[in-house]
Amino acid sequence: MNSANRRLLCLAAVWLAFGGPLRAAPVTFQTDVAAVISKAGCNLGTCHGNATGKGGFKLSLRGGDPDFDFTALVQDQFGRRVDVTSPEESLLLLKATQQVAHEGGKRFDKDSWEYRTLRDWLAAGARRESPGAPTLATLEVTPRERVLIEPASSVEVKVTAKFSNGSTRDVTKIACYEVVNVAVADVSTHGRVTRKETGETTLLVRFLHLQEPVRVAFVPARPGYKWANAQPHNFVDEQIFAKLKTLRMNPSALASDEVFLRRAYLDLLGILPTAEEAKKFVGARRDALPRVQPGPKGPSSKAAQQRDPTSDKRAAVIDELLERSEFADFWALKWADLLRVEEKALDSKGVQDFHRWLRASIAGNKPMDQFARELIASRGSTYANPEANFYRANRTPVIRAEAAAQVFLGTRLQCAQCHNHPFDRWTQDDYYDWAAIFARVDYKILRNARKDTNDKHEFVGEQIVYLARKGSVTNPRTEKSAEPRFLGAAKMDFDKQDELEALAVWMTRPDNPLFARAQVNRIWFHLMGRGIVDPIDDFRATNPASHPALLAALSGEFVKSGFSLKHVIRLVMNSRAYQTTSAPNETNRDDELNYARPSVRRLTAEQLFDTLHQVTGVTPEFRNFPAGTRAAELPGARLEGRRGRRTQLSPDAFMAIFGKPPRITTCDCERSAETTMGQAFQMISGPAVNELLTQSDNRLGSLLEAVKSNRDLVTELYWTVLTRAPGETELAKTRAHIEQAQDRRSAVEDVLWGLLNAKEFVLRR
Repeated sequence: MNSANRRLLCLAAVWLAFGGPLRAAPVTFQTDVAAVISKAGCNLGTCHGNATGKGGFKLSLRGGDPDFDFTALVQDQFGRRVDVTSPEESLLLLKATQQVAHEGGKRFDKDSWEYRTLRDWLAAGARRESPGAPTLATLEVTPRERVLIEPASSVEVKVTAKFSNGSTRDVTKIACYEVVNVAVADVSTHGRVTRKETGETTLLVRFLHLQEPVRVAFVPARPGYKWANAQPHNFVDEQIFAKLKTLRMNPSALASDEVFLRRAYLDLLGILPTAEEAKKFVGARRDALPRVQPGPKGPSSKAAQQRDPTSDKRAAVIDELLERSEFADFWALKWADLLRVEEKALDSKGVQDFHRWLRASIAGNKPMDQFARELIASRGSTYANPEANFYRANRTPVIRAEAAAQVFLGTRLQCAQCHNHPFDRWTQDDYYDWAAIFARVDYKILRNARKDTNDKHEFVGEQIVYLARKGSVTNPRTEKSAEPRFLGAAKMDFDKQDELEALAVWMTRPDNPLFARAQVNRIWFHLMGRGIVDPIDDFRATNPASHPALLAALSGEFVKSGFSLKHVIRLVMNSRAYQTTSAPNETNRDDELNYARPSVRRLTAEQLFDTLHQVTGVTPEFRNFPAGTRAAELPGARLEGRRGRRTQLSPDAFMAIFGKPPRITTCDCERSAETTMGQAFQMISGPAVNELLTQSDNRLGSLLEAVKSNRDLVTELYWTVLTRAPGETELAKTRAHIEQAQDRRSAVEDVLWGLLNAKEFVLRR
C-alpha cells in the first residue's frame, strides 16, 4: 500500500472515530465548550442558568457571560467539576452522562460529540483563552422565511457560523433551536421544524452569543383558492395583501358605513357618534370610493389627484374627527398612561399641568420628534415646565433609562440589568452605560406636604429638576462607574455638552430608525389592535415584525411628514385593511396576525364609562371638575365621583374593573384588555349601570315624552346605542315587549338594558 492510500485510511479512521469532519483547530472554550453547554441546556433558566443556579452550580443565563462560566467551571469549589489529569473523572462529564447522579438527567452519551469536545478541552488543560483562536462574528441562517403549503409539513434550516478570521463552519447540528409558538410546530435538536397545526411561528436559532429568527408559516392547501381581487386603497394594503396572497387568504369584505363610523369615532375620539351624526353619514352618497393615498410603492400622486377627494365621505370624516377637541383628549390619555401621569408621584397640580401640556401638544399637532426632545431634555420647575414631570415620575437612573428606551425606542432593557439580554443584543455594559446618561438628573424638593408620612414614594409640592455637577452609576459586573453612552453607540465625551440635550437630538434624528418605527408601531397598535411588532415596545431580532416592509414604509412616511402623528393615522385609517369588517371568511377565520380582518376588542375603561353616560344621556360628574367632564378628559389615574351619588360603586372602582391602569410603569401593557366575569356582572346587574338606566332625568324621560311611536322610539335607541337601525325581527320583538308592558318607562328601560349588554355595544368591531 502506498503512502497516499495509507493517509486516506488514517483519515477515514479518524472520521469514523469522531463521527464528523476533522477539526480545523484545537478545542476552545469560547466557541466549542460554550456551544456544548448551551446545546445540552445547562445554562437555561430552568437549570444552572437560573438566578440562583442549581445544586450550588450557577452559569450565566444562556451563556451570556463566558468569563463567569469559565470561573464557575474551573475555579469554583476547588476544581471539583474539572480534572485535567484524568478528564474522564471530571464531574462535568460524569454528571452529564449520568455516571454520577444528576438531577438534570442525562444530557449526552459517552460516544457523543459533546462528550468528545469537553474531554479534549479538559485533556488540553481546560484553558480559557486559546491564542490566535477566532471569535464568532456573524450567524447566517437559511432559509430566513418559509411558507409551506399542505401537504408540505417540515423544513430544515442550515446554520453557518462566520468567524473573525474569515473562516466559516457549519454549526447546524450544534446550534440551539426554539419555536415561539409550540402549538403550531415542533423543532428537532438539528433544526427541523415540523408542523403540528396550520399557522405561523418563529424559530429562534442560537449559537453562542448570536441569535437569528426564522419565520415559518404552515398554510392549508385550500383547493380552489382564488384571490378575491380586493383593491388596495394605499401602500398599506399593498403590503398586507401581498402577504395574504402568499398565505392563500382573502381579506374580509369592507365594513358597512355604520360599523366604520362607530369604529372611527371610538378610535379617534373615544366616544360614539350621535344618532344624528350616524344617520347623516350613512345617508350620504354611497357610491363614493375611498381616496387613494400616495406613498411608498403605492399609487402615484397624479392618480390620487385625478379623483375628487370631496366624494370620499370616509376620508372626509377621518379628517373631520382628527380636528375635533375630543381627539386631543383621547390621545393625550394614551400618553398620560405611558408617561405615568399619576398623583402619588406628581401631586394633583403636577398631574393637571403635565396632562395639559400633553393635550396641548397633540391638539397643536406638535411633531412627535419635538415632543420627545422636549421630554428628554426637560428640567426646571415641575409646575412651570410640566414636561419635567417625566423625570419626577421616573426617579432613579435605571428607571429613567428603561423608560426612555421602552417609550421612545421600543426597546425593553430590563433583562440586561442582571445579565446580558438572553434574547437581544444588549449587554450588561450597554444597560449601565445607557443608565449613566441619566445619572446626573437630580431634584430639589421645595417642600413635601405628603398626606402619608410613612410613604416615601408620595410627593406633594413643587420640585425642581436639574443636572447635578456629578452623578454616576455603578456597573455591578465591573464594580466600576459606567461610562455614559447612547444605546448601542460608541462612547462619547460629555464634558463639553449636556448629555440630555445630546440624547434628545440623537434619539430623534431622521436617520435613527429606532424612534420612528417605535412610534409608528404604537399608532398601528392603537388603530389595529396588534402591533406590527408585538409586544409593541419589544423590538429585537428574535421578535420580528409580521410585515417588515410595511413597518419600514410607514416609518419612512412618518419621517417625511415631519413626524406627524395625524399623517400616520390618516394613512392607516384610509387603508382598506382598517376599513374591513371583522366578520371572517373561510380563508381567514383563524388569522390573528396578518390583518385579514380587524381584531374585535372590548371598549377601554374610559370608553365604556363615557359611552354609557353618552347613550343614557346622564351627565358625568367628578369632584373638582366641571359637570360634563368625561373620564377620558381627566388628567390622573384616579377618578373621584361626586359625593352623595347613590351608586355603590365609585368611578374609580368601575374603571379598575374594566382595566384602567394605575400608571406605575411606562408600558402600554399595564392597561388590561381582558374580559372577566366581574365585568359581565357589572354590566348585567351592577349598581352603576342600573343607576344610569333608572335616573329620572336621563335620555329616556325626554324620549318617552317626545316620541309617541314605539317603532320610532326603538329605532332611535338603536341608532343611539349601536349606531344602526334595528332589524325587522329586533324591531318586532322590542315593540311587542313595550306594548305588552304595564309600565312603558320600565319596558323601555329593559330595552336599553339589553342594548347596553349587547356585544355590539361593549366590543369595538
